Parts: sequence; C-alpha cells; structure tokens
Amino acid sequence: MTSIVEFMTQDHRHCDDGYAAAEEKVAAGQWDEAAKSWTSYCEALETHLDREESILFPAFEAQTGNTQGPTAVMRMEHEQMRSIVSEMNGAMTARDADTFLGLAETLMILTQQHNMKEEQVLYPMSDQMLNAPDMLVKQMQEE
Repeated sequence: MTSIVEFMTQDHRHCDDGYAAAEEKVAAGQWDEAAKSWTSYCEALETHLDREESILFPAFEAQTGNTQGPTAVMRMEHEQMRSIVSEMNGAMTARDADTFLGLAETLMILTQQHNMKEEQVLYPMSDQMLNAPDMLVKQMQEE
C-alpha cells in the first residue's frame, strides 16, 4: 500500500528532476533540448497540480469540512506557480536565458516552500484523516 505522502512526494521529485534538466540546458544554451525538458516538466507539473486540485483537495475538504484552510493556501500557491511558468514559457520561446533563469530561481524557491508544506503537513494529515487513502492514491495514479 502506497501512502499519499509517499506517492505525492515521489511525484514532487519527478517534477523537480524535469525542472532541473530544463534549467541546466537553458544555462548551457542548449535550447532545443531545453525546450523538450521544459515541455516535459510543464506536463508533469500540471498533472501533479491537477491530481491535487481534482482528487486530493476535494477529498480532504469533504472529510474535514474545511475549504479555507491548507487547501486554499495550496491552490493560491498553485496559481502563483502557474503564473511564473507562463512567464517562463515566454522566455523559453524567446530564448531569453537571463529572464528564464531569473524566473527559475523564483519558481524554485516558491516550489520548495510549497512542497515542504505539503509533504510535512497536508499529505500526512490526508493519510491520517481520509478513509482509504490507498484508493485515493490509486485514483491519482490513473489521472
């Protein structure tokens, strides 16, 4: 049985790996490879955020009755991340390394803080409070 903490933390690491590959290739001026890595990262990130927003958060909110707590904060941060990613898409298209890498630093800090809150607070709470968290993981795996 895989816990929510295990599955979603592993998903964070998968996203982090794709992000690091894109950033490394931009820094090296390898734009074609960077674009491929960036596209993969963006797809992985959006899948991850969608898993949370369409499956995990609604289950958490239904169980706790709290829609203005940690899930509201996480959704707000997701929107901030999406906004930065959108700006980075423009920099990638323009092959503007300075802008891309400047935004990349901002995104990395936001992402690290966000992931820590999820991994240390929200995911453990979800594993403890939700009925059949393993079934929820299975549903997210199919997403």
